[in-house]
Amino acid sequence: REMADRGWKTAALLGTKWTMMGNVYPDALHRRGFDRLIPGERARAMIDDAIFEELCQGVFKPETTAAFVQTITDLASQGADCVILGCTEIPLIISDANSPLPVLDSTRLLAKYAVKLAVADGSLAAADGWVRLAA
Repeated sequence: REMADRGWKTAALLGTKWTMMGNVYPDALHRRGFDRLIPGERARAMIDDAIFEELCQGVFKPETTAAFVQTITDLASQGADCVILGCTEIPLIISDANSPLPVLDSTRLLAKYAVKLAVADGSLAAADGWVRLAA
């Protein structure tokens, strides 16, 4: 929804190796007509290591932040027009303030839409089992 509202077409995706290599994001994006780009193998390994060995441990190194920013820059040069921070720890070092691309923070977006759903009038259940929010 955020990508559509802002007119973006291709998201860079950062997260754990499972998030970046798995089917959840590409399938969801593809169903909505969007594309996703992921970093190359070396950058994916660096990101995965940084998440588990640094960010989850409360370690915030400037060189790690710089490496994330460079990775986003590289994906922007490949055609990404926004970046999905698909891991709860990445927003600890990356935000709109230092990202070369506009940021979609999956944790904040999930919270935002959960609150909208919680305060909305009407039934939460949809016929197909999925919950939908009105535009």
